[in-house]
Amino acid sequence: MKKWIVVLPLMTVALAACGKKPAPGVALTGAPAPRVAVEQFLGAVKAQDLQAMSVVWGTSKGPARDQLERSELEKREIIMQGCYDHDRYRILQEGPAPDGERFVKVEITRARKTAVPTFSLVKGPSDRWYVRDAGIAAMKEFCKR
Repeated sequence: MKKWIVVLPLMTVALAACGKKPAPGVALTGAPAPRVAVEQFLGAVKAQDLQAMSVVWGTSKGPARDQLERSELEKREIIMQGCYDHDRYRILQEGPAPDGERFVKVEITRARKTAVPTFSLVKGPSDRWYVRDAGIAAMKEFCKR
């Protein structure tokens, strides 16, 4: 499994790429802060909400939904759901990463298993944060089912 499959979120409008504020009634993708992006991503996983996952998973270009074909996006999100499904999580640490990114280390627990992936977050259009990489290598025991 390639590491980058856990990285991309969705985009809503092209105008965000211009750095302009969205028009009234247009929802922003991403999150206002790195920690919030991780919380929204894990909340979407728990709720089995592919749409919500697709707005916070992405790159500096914006959400994955605007960068991948729908069928490919859904396949990747379903894999991530299986790997990141959890009973609870706890954010352990947040800090700076190379190239202006941020990292968020999270303890994820499902039944008797615990894993500690390090999420990499990147700032995208409209100063919104996206989960670029969710540290899937740390989740290998969760992905086996």
